[in-house]
Amino acid sequence: MFSNLSAGALGLDLDLPTAVDLAAKHGFGGVDPDLGHFRSLGSTAAVREFADSVRERGLEWGMTGLPVPLDAPAEEFRRALVDLPQSLDLLTAAGVTRVGTWMRPMHDELDHRRNWRLHAGRLALVADLLADAGLRIGLEYIGPKTFWSTERFPFIHSLREARELIADSGADNVGLILDSYHWYTAGEDVSDLEGLTDADIVSVDINDARDDRERDEQQDLDRRLPFATGVIDVPGFMGAVRAADYSGPVKIEPFMKELAERPVDEVLEQISGLLDRAIAGE
Repeated sequence: MFSNLSAGALGLDLDLPTAVDLAAKHGFGGVDPDLGHFRSLGSTAAVREFADSVRERGLEWGMTGLPVPLDAPAEEFRRALVDLPQSLDLLTAAGVTRVGTWMRPMHDELDHRRNWRLHAGRLALVADLLADAGLRIGLEYIGPKTFWSTERFPFIHSLREARELIADSGADNVGLILDSYHWYTAGEDVSDLEGLTDADIVSVDINDARDDRERDEQQDLDRRLPFATGVIDVPGFMGAVRAADYSGPVKIEPFMKELAERPVDEVLEQISGLLDRAIAGE
């Protein structure tokens, strides 16, 4: 696995060339690709040239967002499918292999069964299209009860449910985005991660939680940096990730606005160090 700079996840407004420079400077192993930047380059040849320059810096690609919203209204979903081939051409030219999306863990109109059918069917369709481009899809379940309990019908908010949906889709290029925050808020522990392999995991996020709230009081967008409070067993979580022989990106996504108020180099030095610590198992 490798440490990954995801500027957006840190709340930092960096264009991709700047993020690449800073990732190389601060010892990250990878950086998240940006489909918007690829589009701005004007051609697949230019995208290949840019991607070559990133690899020459010793960096791998992390994960970019899935360009198709799985739970969108039918017309929006259809339009995204129409635009998908152009996006796939750019991602393929860049050598990107991972895209991801989070699953909204509740719905005011669709009950669990109807929402499940919607996601399973659309996931199977999109996964088939992405498989031809050599892309894997990561699905992230959202754990905090303060989020999934806010609408009429709760939906997927646990590792077990996410794995069941993936199996139901029948797609072999779909896996998990494992986030220590959602793992903790879902009430899961290391035993829930046993048996996972590299083929099951597309991306990994690590965070800590506030120590002045109980688990079911934690808010999705109010987290802490890994190892900050010890509320989340980050060493245990990462031990299970290592046991899975995971080979992909690991990033930090704390939703802490104060990071953007500090000097960027100072922030990235800290983030890189925390990732190195987590990956090494120290």
